[in-house]
Amino acid sequence: MEDKQTLLDNIGRIHTTVMGADRIRRNLSLAGVDVVEWCKSRILSKDASISRQGKNWYVTIDGCVITVNASSYTIITAHIAQAGA
Repeated sequence: MEDKQTLLDNIGRIHTTVMGADRIRRNLSLAGVDVVEWCKSRILSKDASISRQGKNWYVTIDGCVITVNASSYTIITAHIAQAGA
């Protein structure tokens, strides 16, 4: 398993698409927020739980899960964490 430091070292490469930003805003009820900066701040939090599974990084923080592609550093989605997950 790849070390989470790899994701943190590449924080400047993290981005998303227009559709991805819309999906994140809708899933998390975020209005008027730069979702990339919002996600980056959560990823950098000392309370973030970061793991890699296959081709994606999963960051769990503040009751949500942020999914980042491990090769392109594209934020694919973010959603409310399911209870018990």
